[in-house]
Amino acid sequence: MKTRARFIEPMLLLSTERLPQGADWLFEIKLDGYRALAIKAGGRAQLRSRNNNDFTTRYAPITAALQTLPDETVIDGEVVALDEEGRPSFNLLQNFGTSPAHPAFFVFDVLILEGRDVTGETLDQRRRLLEKHILTRLTEPIHYSAELKANLGDLVRSVKSQGLEGLVAKRRSSRYEPGRRSGAWRKMRVNRGQEFVIGGYTPSDRSFDALIFGYYDGGNLHYVARTRNGFTPSTRQELFKRLKRLEIQECPFANLPEARSGRWGAGLTAAKMKKCRWLKPVLVGQFEFAEWTPDHHLRHSRFITLRDDKEPKTVVREG
Repeated sequence: MKTRARFIEPMLLLSTERLPQGADWLFEIKLDGYRALAIKAGGRAQLRSRNNNDFTTRYAPITAALQTLPDETVIDGEVVALDEEGRPSFNLLQNFGTSPAHPAFFVFDVLILEGRDVTGETLDQRRRLLEKHILTRLTEPIHYSAELKANLGDLVRSVKSQGLEGLVAKRRSSRYEPGRRSGAWRKMRVNRGQEFVIGGYTPSDRSFDALIFGYYDGGNLHYVARTRNGFTPSTRQELFKRLKRLEIQECPFANLPEARSGRWGAGLTAAKMKKCRWLKPVLVGQFEFAEWTPDHHLRHSRFITLRDDKEPKTVVREG
């Protein structure tokens, strides 16, 4: 019985501070972009986000290249934009249309192949099907997220030196588990950073001085840091327009006020809170930072960009 090509909730990755090793694990680069499914059904190709939003016209060059997919086929991958040095840049991707970035689609799995559901096959088997029956029919800007054949230590050093985000480990014998975060697929950030929910700001004369942000734990939003780094005058003004529309009276962070400023001054006391403006916690931002402090704050944090593809309630502490 044939299976109709359709949207299937993508399998999720489990965040970890250390990746497993052994013959049953393969490694890939952790790509900094938008997770997406390419679907070819009834002779028409479309591109859908991990939340089933339509990317078909948004990334039209990718969609055009997907027309050569076999009919009734679904593949899994990541939409990325590469900078001048060939590294994925989420900032370039989010500004696609107003920047010279060229989006690409890195494919790493197949779920349905010509009407046959292959999610029950092992990852190794699915990748062989992908290589033999699909990738041979696709051209630029479609790429293969190939296995990295090196030991983990060398891969970590290489990722760190090239400024890439991190690594992914996948169990070769794993089946595709739609919507599940079973641990058969794992991700590790090498250069520190993650998404956080923006819940406030400190004002300046014409805009804002610093963003206040945190993550969810047990349904409550927890403050971790504030940063004034990573903004240009234009991005600051554009972001401020969005912040003003989201202002609320009550602080959304469950762990504020804090009793002390702490060794690094990141603590937000009742006195400091008087200068803050609070926001409805619906904006998710990508941030980089040097490290977590013992009192659960961030050192040397920096704003990268907004993440419109992330649901705020799913943002938790990673690692």
